[in-house]
Amino acid sequence: MANKRPRKNNVPRPRNGGTWTEAKYWGTLRSHIRNAFRYWIPMKQVKENARRLNQSGFLTEKGRPYKWEFQCAHCKNWFPERYEVDGKWRAAVEIDHVVPAGSFNCYEDVVPFIKRLTEESLEAYQLLCRECHRAKTNKEKSE
Repeated sequence: MANKRPRKNNVPRPRNGGTWTEAKYWGTLRSHIRNAFRYWIPMKQVKENARRLNQSGFLTEKGRPYKWEFQCAHCKNWFPERYEVDGKWRAAVEIDHVVPAGSFNCYEDVVPFIKRLTEESLEAYQLLCRECHRAKTNKEKSE
């Protein structure tokens, strides 16, 4: 039998047969709901509106040029859809909710979270490069 890593602290694990913390439970729900709406049409339209034919020579993992490049709504720079870091391909641009989807840490948060997550207006979303999106998210979390 493989050695189990000792737990760092004695956090209560009331969920999933005593194996999940509250944070794990709510984080899993939040993640799966976000994933279910990855292809929300207004979000896809915002991404499509921020693209142009590749003029910068960005190449795919197979060495062929990307067809499109995307403009960050904040820094106004152009980016490929993905880029390589340490042999792994990561998204270079991400869809941002102009009004954050907010918290989802209890049952009362479910409906407001889903409403904000699935806005129908294109103005509710913007395309940001990975760095601008991270900076905006960190600023919102600190406030």
